[in-house]
Amino acid sequence: MKHIVNKHPLAIRWFHWINFPIITIMIWSGLLIYWANDVYKLGFGDLTLIQFFPKSFYEALNIPYRLGEGMAFHFVFMWAFFLNGLLYILFTLFSGEWRLLFPDKNSFKEAWLVILHDLKINKEAPPQLKYNGAQKIAYTMIILMGLGSVLTGLAIYKPVQLNWLCALLGGYEFARAIHFALTVGYCLFFVIHIFQVIKTGWNNFRSMVTGFDVINETKHDE
Repeated sequence: MKHIVNKHPLAIRWFHWINFPIITIMIWSGLLIYWANDVYKLGFGDLTLIQFFPKSFYEALNIPYRLGEGMAFHFVFMWAFFLNGLLYILFTLFSGEWRLLFPDKNSFKEAWLVILHDLKINKEAPPQLKYNGAQKIAYTMIILMGLGSVLTGLAIYKPVQLNWLCALLGGYEFARAIHFALTVGYCLFFVIHIFQVIKTGWNNFRSMVTGFDVINETKHDE
């Protein structure tokens, strides 16, 4: 027998779907800006393992010589990113959703069990409420990352006017490095998030569109 269970409030769904294109535009426009001073790499000393980014990457996405365009988009959509994030936080606080979302003392243990299950090491999945331990940690981290992006973004956008903030974040260069690292973090989160949505199936995706889950229950004879 099937029945419908409410899962995501309308506001949460709106904030989620509005945020996706906003962050996509922010990452794209950020790349247009980063091209002008692409100093970051992973390596040791003179050895470079990963260069952010090779020339072929820029050319494939038509990024070079679009610095002004990137800055224009970035500085407009950063306000949409900030306002959407602020409204989301306020909604979770005043609606009580934070109680379901914020990690508790068991979340890290649950997250480890979720990882073991996803890696097929444990056959049985841990108990699942609205959010499991891994989701609570990941979604809370995204909120903190968003705050970090806003603060570091403001620091490198107005390093003179907001010199106190820039100094608090370790100076312009360090703030810019954190801003870039957070962007890489968003990209990794997107990949994992989309993989998990595909893995869990249509019902999970539908709940973020319609707000409800369709639960199948098997009746047992008493």
